[in-house]
Amino acid sequence: MSIRIDQKLCKGCGACMTVCPGSLIKRNEEGKAYIKYPKDCWGCSSCVKECHFDALTLYLGADIGGMGSRMTVDSKDDTLVWNITRRDNTKEQIVINTKESNKY
Repeated sequence: MSIRIDQKLCKGCGACMTVCPGSLIKRNEEGKAYIKYPKDCWGCSSCVKECHFDALTLYLGADIGGMGSRMTVDSKDDTLVWNITRRDNTKEQIVINTKESNKY
């Protein structure tokens, strides 16, 4: 898995930098986010969840969503909506209620 940052969509808010546990996300001279060493990314997707502009995309491995699939996240109140787009442009959504997700 790896993270990709779309410079055209990035607003330079810095939210992704704040939550990255590896401190891998930096700002370029225009204030836009970038990852200097993408191979060091843990794939935790914290930055994807924080980006409200769909500038960050998590590319999923074959065991999760298929090679070339990408994922963005919409956060609304107590709900996370994971938007998965496959290489053939088919889409899937996974809706998670954050208040219920940790109950056993």
